[in-house]
Amino acid sequence: MSTAPSSAPQSGPPALAIVLGLTGVIIFAGTLPATRIGVEVFDPGFLTFARAAAAGILATATLLVMKRKFPFHHWTALTFAGVTLVFGFPGFMALAMVTVPSAHGGVVLGILPLTTAIFAALWAGERPSALFWICGIAGAVLVIIYTLRAGGGKTGTEVGDLWLLLAAVTASAGYVVSGKLSAHLPGWEVICWALVLMLPASLFATWWLADPASFVAAETSHWLSFGYVSLFSMFLGFFAWNTGLRMGGLSRIGQLQLLQTFFTLAIAAALLGEAVTFETVLFAVAVLAMVLLGRRARIGQKSVGQK
Repeated sequence: MSTAPSSAPQSGPPALAIVLGLTGVIIFAGTLPATRIGVEVFDPGFLTFARAAAAGILATATLLVMKRKFPFHHWTALTFAGVTLVFGFPGFMALAMVTVPSAHGGVVLGILPLTTAIFAALWAGERPSALFWICGIAGAVLVIIYTLRAGGGKTGTEVGDLWLLLAAVTASAGYVVSGKLSAHLPGWEVICWALVLMLPASLFATWWLADPASFVAAETSHWLSFGYVSLFSMFLGFFAWNTGLRMGGLSRIGQLQLLQTFFTLAIAAALLGEAVTFETVLFAVAVLAMVLLGRRARIGQKSVGQK
């Protein structure tokens, strides 16, 4: 009898899993616009490590208050989650936001549900059905078509696109690993330990990359953006997201990220003045239909001993 953890949906009402997953998606949707504002004055490297340091301090305090002991048998997975989600995804995204607008960032990050499902299938034992793959690919294509149309069909070959692609890959890998860990640890504890493990490096890099001139030049909007990516994007968002992944399944809840582009556009409209057209609403409805249909698709599980 195998004692290996399963990444299949755990106990808990599916509706709550959707609410938690969607809460995480909405929080993460604000990351691109907030980062875009932040890199106007802060170095991308500094912003990446400083937000990790701030969140790491909060994580340390949380674990101390809750009197949690470090799960040594999960240190490898926690380290991987830290490298990918604490440094990799935020770092690549910050580099991208130097050269491309937040709306353009939705082009590549729209493939997050698909790349997350691929990693889930490879690593977590999930076996998405053909219908699930069709819905995932169709949803990603809809997101890409919409963003290309919104941008006049000009994607360019900016280095920013490469950074966004790397951001999507690292985020997806980190989501799957942290989602699996959430079968053993509460979702909030997973991100807290990942942040704590990265804290020495993030503190040193923050000190090394600090530029006093940027602190003087920073306005209220820049500091608020830094606060958002530190407290929400890097900390609280994962509380909801990891728990949603554990309760609802990696592939199904991960597919909710198909909506993230549209939430990002709505937030960007409020913060950066980007217009949201009727076409946006139509594409949002189409993508939502793919998400709902994909949720009905069966997600199988590898049997014990199956290679």
